[in-house]
Amino acid sequence: MCINFISTTKAVLVEYFGVDDPGYDWKEEVWQDYQAPILIQRDGRRQALIASYGLVPKRKIQPGNKHYATMNARAETVGEKPTYRRAWQQGHLCLVPMTGFFEPCYESGKAERWRISMADGSPFAVAGIWRVWQEEQGYTFSFSQLTINADLHPLLRRMHKPGDEKRSLVIVPQRDYDTWLGCRDPDLARTYLVQLVTERLIGIPMPVPRRS
Repeated sequence: MCINFISTTKAVLVEYFGVDDPGYDWKEEVWQDYQAPILIQRDGRRQALIASYGLVPKRKIQPGNKHYATMNARAETVGEKPTYRRAWQQGHLCLVPMTGFFEPCYESGKAERWRISMADGSPFAVAGIWRVWQEEQGYTFSFSQLTINADLHPLLRRMHKPGDEKRSLVIVPQRDYDTWLGCRDPDLARTYLVQLVTERLIGIPMPVPRRS
């Protein structure tokens, strides 16, 4: 499953996704607990928030409690798992704008980092859920991306270790952005969690960058 993606620039966020500048900066490549823009809907209007990647940030784990990654939520169980259930049932749906995400390919015999993006290079957005955290001075936000089975996807079934279930992020078509963000019915929301047309995606091997 995706643990790293390339976010959009501020210009793309404003011009392509039609939201106001959220007023903060973020890194181009996003990893667990990094800040990145997400899109939500408030009062019928699309809005950008800066949120932490992973629905439960590491800093929110209580001492002595086991830490586990919450960057991805399985669509099949998102309404049942305690970590994700409340956000899903309350309709806290978001979009995560990006220009690409990374998956490991083992076809060479070892893990090779591949960038998955749109064939025409355009930005896109994946389905996610988000939550609010009360802080001493205001609020912060966090998010997870939703994943679905990709065993039948010609490109994404090539990713991950041999024998592992193949998973994929859910790319939401641009025409469905606002209906997805405004959906408050969990059963209806599930109808949006489908694979994008295969021909629109490409995968390219890329080296792992030095993280700052």
